[in-house]
Amino acid sequence: MADDAERALGDAVDVTEVGAIARSAARALTGADGATFVVRDGDDCFYADEEAISPLWKGQRFPLDHCISGWAMLNAATAVVPDVSLDPRIPMEAYRPTFVRSLVVVPIGVEKPSAALGVYWSVRRVPHAGLIRNLEALAAHAAEAIDRVGLDNAPWAPTFRRNR
Repeated sequence: MADDAERALGDAVDVTEVGAIARSAARALTGADGATFVVRDGDDCFYADEEAISPLWKGQRFPLDHCISGWAMLNAATAVVPDVSLDPRIPMEAYRPTFVRSLVVVPIGVEKPSAALGVYWSVRRVPHAGLIRNLEALAAHAAEAIDRVGLDNAPWAPTFRRNR
């Protein structure tokens, strides 16, 4: 699975395809109930794509400093949240109506992440270190693909560029 995703990311022609490949691979690798691909847009996070058991935040924007995906990008660090109700980084008003009870968000990009990849579960769980390493490796391949294709060629790019 990881090799297939790596090859597919290497063949991706635009950031929309990168996001679709990364979020599908993340969900499959982790057995998560949902996965999302988030891009940094100035001081906001834009939830560009998702695949989940019920709708989450696709197409929505949140301030970087009010969102766990933003936290992962701003800190260039993986966020592991076994219980969303206990983590102060989680804006409960956004999570309460969803199925999400635990999550992992990995930044995409090393020095200044331009995106993030999140996986979500409907039950509280502590993900094992191997799962986190696999997600981080997938994010590294997604970062290479984004560096190659750029962020400005997606259907949402005109809005994205206007808000940068």
